[in-house]
Amino acid sequence: QVRLVQSGGGLVQAGDSLRLSCILSGGIFSAYTMARFRQAPGQEREVVGAINWSGTDSYYEDSVKGRFFISRDESKNTTYLQMNGLKPEDTSIYYCAADPNTMAPLPLYDYWGQGTQVTVSS
Repeated sequence: QVRLVQSGGGLVQAGDSLRLSCILSGGIFSAYTMARFRQAPGQEREVVGAINWSGTDSYYEDSVKGRFFISRDESKNTTYLQMNGLKPEDTSIYYCAADPNTMAPLPLYDYWGQGTQVTVSS
């Protein structure tokens, strides 16, 4: 059974950086597209970005382009979301997701992490 365990997150000030981690276990890491979503209170879950199984293709939601970067470390079965220049509007619960068949910007992924809170104060 594939399991995703997230770490990182917390309370930061506007302009700060933060890195979120997501470790995949119970599956072959290189077989999965890894994605990040976020969901603010009262809002729908939205994609932040995704990276394909080989790390050769990625995309980002427009509001985070140039500030957020997704990477993967095959040796650690881990994907990272590096968040720079954080803004109060980035405040949300961030989720890691994995799927062997899709890279869609929609919450259709098979496996999900537990979520981690990121709060950015102004």
